[in-house]
Amino acid sequence: MTIDPGALLETAEELYESAPCGYLSTLPDGTIVKANQTFLTWIGMERQELIGHRCFQDLLSIGGRIFYDTHFAPLLRMQGFVNEIAFDLTCADGRQLPVLANSVQKLDAAARPMVHRITLFNAADRRKYERELLLARQKAEQATEDLKRLNETLEERVAQEVAERMKAEEALRQAQKMEAVGQLTGGIAHDFNNLLTIIVGNIELLQRRLPEGNERLERAANHAMEATRRAATLTQRLLAFSRRQPLEPKPIDANKLVAGMSELLRRTLGEMIVLETVLAGGLWRTQADPNQLENAIVNLAVNARDAMPGGGKLTIETANTRLDEAYVEALAETVPPGQYVQVSVSDTGTGMDKATMEKVFEPFFTTKAAGKGTGLGLSQVYGFVRQSNGHVRIYSELGEGTTIKIYLPRLIGSVEEPDEAPAQRPAMVKGSGETILVVEDEPALRAYAIEALRDLGYRALEAANGREALSLVEQHPEIALLFTDVVLTGGMNGRVLADEVTRHKPDLPVLYTTGYTANAIVHHGRLDSGTHLIGKPFTYAELATKVRRMLDGA
Repeated sequence: MTIDPGALLETAEELYESAPCGYLSTLPDGTIVKANQTFLTWIGMERQELIGHRCFQDLLSIGGRIFYDTHFAPLLRMQGFVNEIAFDLTCADGRQLPVLANSVQKLDAAARPMVHRITLFNAADRRKYERELLLARQKAEQATEDLKRLNETLEERVAQEVAERMKAEEALRQAQKMEAVGQLTGGIAHDFNNLLTIIVGNIELLQRRLPEGNERLERAANHAMEATRRAATLTQRLLAFSRRQPLEPKPIDANKLVAGMSELLRRTLGEMIVLETVLAGGLWRTQADPNQLENAIVNLAVNARDAMPGGGKLTIETANTRLDEAYVEALAETVPPGQYVQVSVSDTGTGMDKATMEKVFEPFFTTKAAGKGTGLGLSQVYGFVRQSNGHVRIYSELGEGTTIKIYLPRLIGSVEEPDEAPAQRPAMVKGSGETILVVEDEPALRAYAIEALRDLGYRALEAANGREALSLVEQHPEIALLFTDVVLTGGMNGRVLADEVTRHKPDLPVLYTTGYTANAIVHHGRLDSGTHLIGKPFTYAELATKVRRMLDGA
């Protein structure tokens, strides 16, 4: 018998309907508009009673609905996808079916949410395995009770082991919470930086066009610009906590850095605080972003000052130290054992209790009165140190003061510490008619960049996504610089676009911009070698300087 090979091929619809996982498509409000047969079989419902009549969240348990509204849906709107979320589906016969949900948000041409695609995996076997693990643990605890009657020494060892394990589990939960908060704050900072760039740019454009002598309008514009600078500082601290800021690590002599900050710290602390520095001899070098390390020390010093309202003593100490295997194994976060450079900041202030210490690195947590702080100083320190592959530890006791220790990995090698270049004010360098291609999916931000570049004397072309940009590159061989956002809609990010363009024009310089670091250009917290970045929000002067230097090959 001859079999037609075409008859053996399954259509895409057949594959979709009979897939081993459940597929759903919902509107942004959760209304189900499409579902495959696998999902319908799981929950025991007919297609006609589900499609257009029920929302995905309606099929969840009570706890699942709450989590969907408070975490799942906001995170999906913010980052466009959510992975590996556990839910319990309520089936038609009342059964609870455990599933793992992955969701992706599809946008229309105007970047508005159009449909959510949800993939569900049956997690019943996984839940069964977890129950078996729990039962095994209960049996182990019962065995411990039996052994208790046999050997008192063994009882003490078992009790100590259980206590250490519970402590490690609590630390793990704390680390997971910090990671989740970091993802959320990073997404907020990204969107906020886009808005700030538009605000900063348009304020600058207004300032340059204000008629001379109108002091009232100039003063109002200056106040608005100062507010945006403060907002940019807040978002920078959020990015630091979420470990999404681009770092520029350099070899650092911590003794030299601390000594160079002494005068600044004395002015910051005031006359009622005595500053003492204890610098170790033969201190190893480390590698980190020096500006961020200085910010971390200043943040710790300011917090210490506020903890000593009646005056006191602040001590900054450096040391060589080693974190051994026993120490790092007790930590929830991954910290490799080895040699570290330690920078400690100690005060004689009010100290803090255990409950406060557990929350002290969380963003927006503060013990200060309303209006006296943002609660982002210590979270910035935590994020910077962890992004630098380091470790931070806090020791405190009520009435006895606080010590915060920063551990940064020792730098091994012959890399010399670079001389510090004096800070230079951005120069307003004009262009000479060079053509610059601007690729940005945010229309208002793209409009500001185009107007600023044209005002600087450049010819500016614009594209909203990678495909438009590639088309313009083919039509305009005179393009002298590609200026692109890292995160773009349309399936092609800035890095992929740049690689495609430079394959045909290898000498074309590329300038990236972004509101937060993305894996496309940053790996392990550091900018990829040879990558040029101007972070959002950027000013007119910063854009002018960066573009001119790249066109000049600096």
